[in-house]
Amino acid sequence: MAFTALFMILAVLAILLLAGVPISIALGVSSVIAILPTVDFDVTMITAAQRIFSGMSNFTLIAIPFFILAGNIMNQGGIAEKLVNLALRMLGKVPGSLLHTNIMGNAMFGAISGSATAAAAAIGGVMNEQERKAGYDIHLGAAANIASAPTGLLIPPSNTLITYSLVSGGTSVAALFLAGYIPGILWAIGCSIVALIIAKKQGYKGSGEKFSFKALGKALIEALPALSLIIIVIGGIIGGVFTATEGSVVAVVYSLILSMFFYKTINTKQLYDIFVESAEMSGIIVFLIGVSNIMSWVMAFTGIPQAVSDALLGFTDNPVIILLIMNIILLIVGTFMDVTPAILIFTPIFLPIVETFGIHPIHFGIIIVFNLCIGNITPPVGNTLFVGVRVAKVSIEKVMPHLIKFYAAILVVLLLVMYIPALSMFLPELFGLVN
Repeated sequence: MAFTALFMILAVLAILLLAGVPISIALGVSSVIAILPTVDFDVTMITAAQRIFSGMSNFTLIAIPFFILAGNIMNQGGIAEKLVNLALRMLGKVPGSLLHTNIMGNAMFGAISGSATAAAAAIGGVMNEQERKAGYDIHLGAAANIASAPTGLLIPPSNTLITYSLVSGGTSVAALFLAGYIPGILWAIGCSIVALIIAKKQGYKGSGEKFSFKALGKALIEALPALSLIIIVIGGIIGGVFTATEGSVVAVVYSLILSMFFYKTINTKQLYDIFVESAEMSGIIVFLIGVSNIMSWVMAFTGIPQAVSDALLGFTDNPVIILLIMNIILLIVGTFMDVTPAILIFTPIFLPIVETFGIHPIHFGIIIVFNLCIGNITPPVGNTLFVGVRVAKVSIEKVMPHLIKFYAAILVVLLLVMYIPALSMFLPELFGLVN
């Protein structure tokens, strides 16, 4: 029964997605169809409705709309140029400095906005023209921008980590936030190493400007108010001053004050559009999380996680091999499915399996988010990939040869994160958030 139900879910889901049905509707319909052979229609529909509402009634879930709103306010607040200027002042003497500036800018801006596509659009929009004027290969510049944009989905605050917390049974959001720092930074470092190697081969020099502590200090002062958002929100959550949900509200208030009164880049007329856009994005994500609760019920009722676990353990009991198989599956899934629905679908299946091997839910959370973020920058449906090439006004075909080099570095970092738990667990353990 379990594998029949799993096959029905995946088959119907694939058919509906190919037909253009929204992922939330497709997820709900496929789950209901899978359970109908064993549960009466009336009971199924009543239970499905109850699961949707219970899934959307989680207090922690409130954090997602507020973090989305804070990110949209910061996106419109002219923050990108200030972060790029800071990165350029720090990295100006390094060969291929504009590429490294782009990568570092994405890591900082992505962490503030919580969006890979926003980072690729904002930072890429600032950097592309500079790279053209400096004689860089614009396809290489686009590849560096695209490859490094998802780092902000790992570096907190991150909505993807909050989503994982909800679906994994209440894993500590604060611990997940801390666990994302080192893997996210390693992703950026991996991209920078590739950029450095290519820059030396191509003969790209530094900016040529003389290093100045005065200029660096000025750039830091201009960018510090924006960067302080991360310090205030994450510091408050880790220090127990407020919860992740309360921290998201603090982020909104801080970003409003910063953008409207400090930088003065947003007026009251613009706020309406920002609120509407944030409400639309939040509605999609929150409804998707609610609908995923139907699938969780169907999986538990039909015994899908246990069946998959037995099948994998029947194939091998080596945790190294099992983790590798899971990650290959996730890499494939990530190429055609967005991060959030993939987390909602595969966490309930894979988490019970890895826990039997003693893998901590926090460590696995970073593995699954890291893995699925790669799908953001790969064809055929990588949102960040398409945003990056559109911003740079180049074709995917000419960017892909450069991107492949970045993919290799990112996959190496993924393997390190998979097999070295300390990369994810060190900071949560250091701050006493893991027993």
